[in-house]
Amino acid sequence: MFIRPALITFITAGDPNIKATLDFMLALDKYADVIELGIPFSDPMADGRTIQKANVRALKAGTKVKDVFEIVKEFREHSDTSVVLMTYYNPVYRRGVDRFVKEAKDAGANGLIIVDLPVEEASEYLNICERYKMGTIFLAAPNTSDERLRLIDEASSAFVYLISLYGTTGARERVSKLAFKLIKRAKRICRKPLAVGFGVSKAEHVSELLKAGADGVVVGSALVEIIEKYGEEASEKLKKKVKELKIL
Repeated sequence: MFIRPALITFITAGDPNIKATLDFMLALDKYADVIELGIPFSDPMADGRTIQKANVRALKAGTKVKDVFEIVKEFREHSDTSVVLMTYYNPVYRRGVDRFVKEAKDAGANGLIIVDLPVEEASEYLNICERYKMGTIFLAAPNTSDERLRLIDEASSAFVYLISLYGTTGARERVSKLAFKLIKRAKRICRKPLAVGFGVSKAEHVSELLKAGADGVVVGSALVEIIEKYGEEASEKLKKKVKELKIL
């Protein structure tokens, strides 16, 4: 999925519109190792205010699941950089799990994050992803037990996504101490690569997390804030920000 150390950048598809999203992905591609693309959803429970508003803008623009797949297809005409789709289970269930995974794979996606699908309830999904050779990514929080962390590691074929804090997404001034404790514990337990996200917004955050043992770092809200401010004209600002974050 990625070569360590990896910079994983997140934006919401369709924010502020479909055409702009492709432009943004191409801008991020200059320095990002993986692009995580959020499928807009009406109830993004894991996300803070910044990404919630991005979801609202994308939905108001009429963005559908099929549009997100089309964006990935178009991106594949320009780049082979890994693309991870982030979503909630409702859009997957409504479309049909098999159909969703197949269409995502056919579009060129390399991995999926379904935020609210517990690993304990994911057997059907995992079997389908294995059939289509789709990478799976599950999330672990600071209070995830060692036993459950092992389950998450086993179920994650691409990488394990470590949540750096208690709470939702959103740029913070400093990295939570909980993140470093979780990385240390996960390094003992997990065999898959570890990527850390939630609250990461500065180059110094990226540096601290990589030095602590993370294999990758996810930056989202800091980029979505740029899109909120500059709209369709955000490409150059995004490129500049990701260049700053790409410290290694």
